[in-house]
Amino acid sequence: MTEDEIYRASTQYRLWSFTPELLLSLRSTTNSLAADGVRTAISTRNVSQAKAEASGTGDGDSNREVDCLTVEEEQKLVGFYCIKTMEFADFCDFPTNVKATAVQYLKRFYLSNSPMTYHPKEMMPSALYLATKTENHYTSLRSFVSKLKKIKAEDVIAPEFLLTQGLRFTFDVRHPQRGLEGGFMELLALANGQGHASSQVEISSDKLQKDLLDIDPVKEGKPKPRSAEDVVLRIQNAHGRAKEILKTSALLTDAYFLYTPSQIWFSSLIIADEPLAHFYLKTKFPLSSDLKTSILSHLRQCCDLLRSSVSAKPGDVEMRELTRIDKKLYKCRNPEKIDLVGINKAQKRDGEGKGEHALDERTIKKRKLERENSMKEAEEVFGPAL
Repeated sequence: MTEDEIYRASTQYRLWSFTPELLLSLRSTTNSLAADGVRTAISTRNVSQAKAEASGTGDGDSNREVDCLTVEEEQKLVGFYCIKTMEFADFCDFPTNVKATAVQYLKRFYLSNSPMTYHPKEMMPSALYLATKTENHYTSLRSFVSKLKKIKAEDVIAPEFLLTQGLRFTFDVRHPQRGLEGGFMELLALANGQGHASSQVEISSDKLQKDLLDIDPVKEGKPKPRSAEDVVLRIQNAHGRAKEILKTSALLTDAYFLYTPSQIWFSSLIIADEPLAHFYLKTKFPLSSDLKTSILSHLRQCCDLLRSSVSAKPGDVEMRELTRIDKKLYKCRNPEKIDLVGINKAQKRDGEGKGEHALDERTIKKRKLERENSMKEAEEVFGPAL
């Protein structure tokens, strides 16, 4: 199988790749359903409050109008907690693949779930801890919790099943970093006269090495590289800049949903050093290839997306906007889903519970239906039972 065939068989391609229009439609539908759920839940609570007020025990705020979050506000909030996830991962000294996977888990979860139903602050630790397990970076729960203030073990465990449901029980995330490292090694080999072009391009290693010395500088006015050492230094600098783009912009945009890992890493190289990227592409496709033109057009769209990324360090204006959204969210959260720890403690395998968080019959049936639907989705992904 070719690399392309392997990627097309992955769950990332089959379940988590979209067009921009489909992605927007999916988020709009999720927002609309969540808003309806919030209004219904608050209305039910208000009826109870109205009865309590009639007996003199209510809080007098049962008729408040519900102003739900918009799709854009949800995206800003989720984006902010993606940044916090990256900061937490860095604080815990987790490797890049764990950090990147945790961010993608959070972004994938909120394609079918809304912050109005489950607050990103509550899902974030669970996403990061799950990523340590799926990326084979063993960390005990006790050790993980000890690094995060005000977070208990139950806060991490309680949302985990909800998270895996939202991920459709697919945990594989294909990152572009590995492709970048491969391209970096190929360019170094070309600079040292040891690299080779693809079978479609008939150019000797010596000719490629000479052409590499003659490529345009990164910026106008700067001299061209004069030796193989200069070229190696330029490749290393481009690699460093591209790597930084993959660690920030690629994670904070919808790049993983819209483009393949190879398209993402190559776009980061174009942003870092466009002449070098064009030279590398020349070693893969003939100059007259229509496919090359089509690929470049697609890559430029990816470049534009990466350049449009929000800053990993929000400024005062962004923080004021996020504060406003969080205050708005406080008034439009689904009251049935706020205490995830309490709900998790109350639930048994058949969906029943006792005590303060006991579930009524309607909720039990709803949870049972949700479980059955999740099992059907899992069967679609993994196939029927053997």
